Parts: sequence; structure tokens; C-alpha cells
Amino acid sequence: MDYPKRIVCLTEETTETLYAIGAEDRIVGISGFTVRPERARQEKPKVSAFTSAKIGRILELEPDLVLGFSDMQADIAAELVRAGVAVHIFNHRTVDGILSMIRTLGGMLGLHDHTEPYADELASRVEAIRAKQAQGPRPRVYFEEWGDPMITGIGWVSELIHIAGGEDVFPERAAEPGARERIIEDPNEVVARQPDLIIGSWCGRKFRPEQVAERPAWDAIPAVANNALYEVKSPLILQPGPAALTDGLDALCELIDRHREV
Repeated sequence: MDYPKRIVCLTEETTETLYAIGAEDRIVGISGFTVRPERARQEKPKVSAFTSAKIGRILELEPDLVLGFSDMQADIAAELVRAGVAVHIFNHRTVDGILSMIRTLGGMLGLHDHTEPYADELASRVEAIRAKQAQGPRPRVYFEEWGDPMITGIGWVSELIHIAGGEDVFPERAAEPGARERIIEDPNEVVARQPDLIIGSWCGRKFRPEQVAERPAWDAIPAVANNALYEVKSPLILQPGPAALTDGLDALCELIDRHREV
């Protein structure tokens, strides 16, 4: 069987996965937002943002497969499909979905023997951390993905908070697939849920804890009263791929453990 050999990755998680299993030679184009692994930015042409892409440049690369993520890239996918390019859009939003993405990617590329052990290794790591972090109190965590409007964390982020030993204060919002459904229209909703920790990851912008702390009535929140507002860089936690299950999860564990020690 002739598997794809010229791949364009419109988001970072598939790029990171292919580098992790030693298949980076198949990548011919990447997203301009890619930062993991760092060498990818020097080695591969940058052909897209998240909701836009250089369609002509992608076609010049003659890909036999383009990989993307979510309905946010539906218009890009449609334009490429109309141009005769094979496109696969992943749409996962859970920890199991991340592992499934890695396994599915391996099957699509004939790299099952590489991706299965890699996914198993990541899954075992997550479960070991879950068991370790289950001991001790569970601080309440408000995770903010965007500040204006306020958007709380997506599904896999909520799961990772729990795995790291915390309790997401908006688990019902995390179950929603889109960002629109995760908008917190009334800031007092956060006050009412009394988070012990506030963790920000403003999707490519620097998190400003001092701005968050100054929101009206937020001085009644334990996290604000105790100055427990922290940032986890968005490439570590908001990409639904290996980064979230490794460095992203580690960052959450560090912050939750820090709170437990106080």
C-alpha cells in the first residue's frame, strides 16, 4: 500500500507526533503557530495560521495529505478538497481523544508500529500521574483560556486538571465542544465557585494576573486573596496532542502541588 509521504500539518499536535516517532521527513509544511518541536520552525515551511492558510503555497508543496483540527479549519479544508487534495480533520477534545488521534495518525500513514508504543507510553505516564496526584486535598481550579470574553477551559484541560489533583470549577462548560459555549458572561459566576487557584493560558497572549485580580468583586475569591494566579503557556496545554499530556500536565501538577504545600 502506498501511504502518504508529503504531509502538511495545519496544527501543531500532528507535527509534534510525527517528530516524536521519527517521521518528520514526511512533513512538507506546518502551521506558523508551531513551536514544538523548536527545530520544526527552522526545517519546515510555514503555510498556515489557525483559521487561514496560504492555499497556493500548500498546493505548490504537492501534499498527498493535509491534517487539521476542528470545525475552525473547515473552510481551509473545503478549499483544499475542491482543489483535489486529500484532507483529514481531527476533532478530538478529550485525553482519550488525543491518544486516539495518535493511533489513528499511525494507521493512516502505515506507522502503526511506531505510534502504538508511543501512545501506550503516554497513556501509562498519564495514569501513573493520576495515581500519584490522587493523594491529598483537591484545590478548586478556575482555568481561563481567554480573558475578553472570559472563556473557561476545554475538555482535555479540565480532565488534566483532575488528573493533576485539582477540581475544575466549570466541568459542565468543559464538556461543551465550542468556545462560544464556554464563555463566562457573568464574572460573578467565578466568584460564586470560589476557586483556590486561577490558571490562565490566553491562547498566544501573555496572561495578566494583575488584570484578573482587579476584576470587580474578585478580591472575594480565595485564589485572588492568596495571590494564587499562575500562567501555563498555551503551547503546553491548549494543543490537543503530546504537549498537553507531558509538559502541560507537569505544569498543572507543579502548581497544584505548590498550593497543597501552603
